[in-house]
Amino acid sequence: MNNTPLRFEAIGDSLVAGSGVDDQSEALVPRIARQVAAGTGRDVHWSTHARLGATMRRVRYRFLPEVDGADVVFVCAGSNDLMARRTLTEWEEDLNAVLDGAAAVAPHVVACSAGQLYKSPALRPTLRAVLREWTDVQTDASAAICEAHGVPYVDVAHCELVDDFWAADGFHPSAAGYAMAADMIAEAVITELAA
Repeated sequence: MNNTPLRFEAIGDSLVAGSGVDDQSEALVPRIARQVAAGTGRDVHWSTHARLGATMRRVRYRFLPEVDGADVVFVCAGSNDLMARRTLTEWEEDLNAVLDGAAAVAPHVVACSAGQLYKSPALRPTLRAVLREWTDVQTDASAAICEAHGVPYVDVAHCELVDDFWAADGFHPSAAGYAMAADMIAEAVITELAA
């Protein structure tokens, strides 16, 4: 059995940064790390490279170069690309480049979709309707790109949300929301590590 610590690097937007909770132990990445540690029997050393408002382009040019070797790179962005109305072509180019770059620094890469902005109580109904359409398009494209790269893709954009999913700002997940997403993502990471 491999007892060496697992290096888990997360790159992305405010979900990776843990926006929405006051205690960072309740945020997404620490929760994933705890579950992966429990599921693999290995200590997990994790770090985040993220910022509120980050698009996949920022992930590509700013955060990915900060990763200097890892066992797993977790990629999580997309919501800000939708809000900024970046084109699908731009999204596909950046995601392909990020997955290529992540594979160059880690043997395992896991990605997840944008969140469910189209359900955000902080946004107006008209905008939410448009965001639903854009989210569907981005998610389909991302799933195809990840499949082509052999990268597990977790679709958190279309799952049922738990009660009390939203933080007080109505835009980011609460502790309950992060727990829900972490369950899905940790399962994908553990499965990828066992493959």
